[in-house]
Amino acid sequence: MGDNPVLHAMRSIPREQFVPRGLRHRAYDNGPLSIGHGQTISQPTMVARMTLALTLRGDEHVLEVGAGSGYQAAILGELLPFGHVVAVERVPQLVDFARSNLEACGIENVNVVAASDGLGAPELGPYDAILVSAGAPHIPESLVTQLKPEGRLVIPVGDRLGQMLTLVRLSGNRRVTRRLTECRFVPLLGPEAWPENFWDDLPLLPATKP
Repeated sequence: MGDNPVLHAMRSIPREQFVPRGLRHRAYDNGPLSIGHGQTISQPTMVARMTLALTLRGDEHVLEVGAGSGYQAAILGELLPFGHVVAVERVPQLVDFARSNLEACGIENVNVVAASDGLGAPELGPYDAILVSAGAPHIPESLVTQLKPEGRLVIPVGDRLGQMLTLVRLSGNRRVTRRLTECRFVPLLGPEAWPENFWDDLPLLPATKP
């Protein structure tokens, strides 16, 4: 990736602030880490790839779906000195955790909001770009409709075992879709995504032998 604004942002934001205290010694491992409540903070290389795919200028209005501990939103906020981020999170404890982490880092252009019944936050849009930090079975039309003309959506799309990071770019009346890289995220739950009982529906795996 070379020396670019995304790497500068990632150097500026202390990742250890956004992981549970007991895992801070692993904050810079290149892998996802649990933040509780069945959620994870994405590995640094995936955060970088997703952020790069948005091609931000610095003055956009951006939505993140699945704020978690607030790390991805912090990176976006750092890249938007003249813009703003709305970060949606469905787990109340993580809403509070993300807000406190962002405040500790002095990031003031990110608004963490509790998720509503639908996907995203249409009442606070439209958005120049949307980043989804959870895997969906298909591209949710309700998120596409929250984009401005020429808007961009980055979302993992696939099944329960793995997804393809996908870029959707609006161009006039056209919708251009590009497959970027394989990935694996926690499930996006709700309308146009996986059902709320996602975890209950998973088949039990046979016990492994020692």
